[in-house]
Amino acid sequence: MKIFSAQQIYNADKFTIEKQQITSDVLMEQAATKLFEWIHARLRGTQVNIKLFCGIGNNGGDGIALARLLHEHGYSIQVHVVNYSEKRSKDFLLNLERIKENKIWPDFINEDSDLPEISPNDIVVDAIFGIGLNRTPDKWVGRLIQHINASQAFVLAVDIPSGLPMDRSPWNTYYVIEASYVLSFQVPKLVFFLPETGVYVNQWELLDIGLDAEILEKTDAAYELVGRQEILPLYRPRLKFSHKGTYGHSMIIGGSYGKIGAVQLASNACLTTGSGLVTAFVPKCGYQSLQTSVPEVMVLTDEDERNISKITLPFVPDVIGIGMGIGTEEKTAKAFGNLLKEMKAPMVIDADALNILAKNPKMLKDIPEKSILTPHPKELERLIGAWEDDFDKLEKAKTFAKEHEVILVIKGAHTIILYNGKGYVNTTGNPGMATAGSGDVLTGIITGLVAQGYEPLYATIFGVYLHGLAGDIFASQQGYEAVKASEISTMIGRGFMDILSPPEVVEDREKG
Repeated sequence: MKIFSAQQIYNADKFTIEKQQITSDVLMEQAATKLFEWIHARLRGTQVNIKLFCGIGNNGGDGIALARLLHEHGYSIQVHVVNYSEKRSKDFLLNLERIKENKIWPDFINEDSDLPEISPNDIVVDAIFGIGLNRTPDKWVGRLIQHINASQAFVLAVDIPSGLPMDRSPWNTYYVIEASYVLSFQVPKLVFFLPETGVYVNQWELLDIGLDAEILEKTDAAYELVGRQEILPLYRPRLKFSHKGTYGHSMIIGGSYGKIGAVQLASNACLTTGSGLVTAFVPKCGYQSLQTSVPEVMVLTDEDERNISKITLPFVPDVIGIGMGIGTEEKTAKAFGNLLKEMKAPMVIDADALNILAKNPKMLKDIPEKSILTPHPKELERLIGAWEDDFDKLEKAKTFAKEHEVILVIKGAHTIILYNGKGYVNTTGNPGMATAGSGDVLTGIITGLVAQGYEPLYATIFGVYLHGLAGDIFASQQGYEAVKASEISTMIGRGFMDILSPPEVVEDREKG
């Protein structure tokens, strides 16, 4: 599912109006009708006080039109117009006249107005600012937003929480609506998925307001939201007449004294994801534990007892996953550097291997093309430098990925994959996965998919989704706090089954 910029949404509105030969007012009425249908389906005429706060632009026009529909169906409403400018959109003015014809008289809030009373039992509809916001709200509007946030009422935001810009972090974090639910029009917004801005969106849902399918299809988006619908076509079914060699030979390199468990986690996940063969390369101290904990994995050892000092491989693997628990000793960094020069198989580079690259940037030129880097936030900062906000981070990360021809995985609540100037935003995963070893499992999953012949970008997109889905399945059974990295691996098979199951089966399973 595409994630559009504000300008692309405006273009889609304009295209729809011209192609379908309708007015902008008709499009606004379609949006208001969808908003009303969503609310009405849940309230069914329940007597609750609905307070609508409407700006004087098109977002406010949506709110005014919604107020009229709610009134016509017997709901108790109060309409507050936030009079923050002398300018008014024509569709706002048109809908304002319509509600007056219905004997609805809005309360106009100005800079010197008293703040309206809001009860915790009220429903607040936020339609003050839309996607066109290009400056911080005035102080008095900011006080109104703070008043709404402090009310403890259920806050339903129209399209986007007021005060939240589309293409940057908020100017003033206190002047943003903290929405209980966002009903967004047609396409999701990138700000819903970034750490600094996603905190203002508790839950969100898309409403199809009738934007023309042609413009949605032909418009290229800088970001794409990845759900089950996007993942299913990437799946590569297994062949009846196949053998272990059909599904590739993965090499997992890592570990040091006291950190062999990271290699165990990655190796086990690699196998469970379907790699035909897995060999682990570890220091001598890891031999016995790997042979006993993951008997399906073949083990090669370094001559060094405690650390990796020289990587000698007797075969050419299809893919290498490296870095888990490996440490940053000078001899280990040298061994990694030599491996980069000698091996051209794609690599999944994680953990301390990333820290070695950050300390030795000249090594970056030797990374095999389309290798996959999986940093957590601090490792990412070491690679690309500090950033001002999430948008600056994304731009710097895009530049880094393009310059070094790598696939960059920015891990987080909504992991974002960057390659060749485009981003893919993941939709699976949960807070329980913020636990030791979770990243090692992800490295193993992606490595296993590359080994089986998945193109590296698709392996990364699929792997990130599968990793989060496995974590979601376990958390749904045991709770967030009980999630361990090893338990994520046990749910990889269930994750595959969910991806391949008919949607209604998945829905039934999620309902319990």
